[in-house]
Amino acid sequence: MSAYLALKHLHVTCVVLSFAGFCLRGWWMATGSLRLRARWVRVAPHGIDTVLLGSALTLAALSGQYPFVQGWLTAKFFGLLAYILCGTMALKRGRTPRQRLVFLGLAMLSFAYIVSAALTRSPYLGW
Repeated sequence: MSAYLALKHLHVTCVVLSFAGFCLRGWWMATGSLRLRARWVRVAPHGIDTVLLGSALTLAALSGQYPFVQGWLTAKFFGLLAYILCGTMALKRGRTPRQRLVFLGLAMLSFAYIVSAALTRSPYLGW
């Protein structure tokens, strides 16, 4: 297996782990679980997301494809910003449970858009 392919597999694995962790934390937030306060729950996402970002930057450099040059990578970049902002509102900064749930849904939609852009290599949803 080439180094590029191994790195791509690492990136996709981190994508899955990151989103699964986000969904789990979203579920715990919605149900009022005290598990959200566990140290590993607060620390693990940062490690996974650091590897995810590092692999993304390395893949971009190795492939010669960059945001603001490639439309689909620009779309992923802005989708990621929306995902981070909505995720922060959903898990930490939302003032009411309803507001947190709305932002949780918006974060999940942002994630779906990012995956769509990655799989189709297009910023468009194909409508």
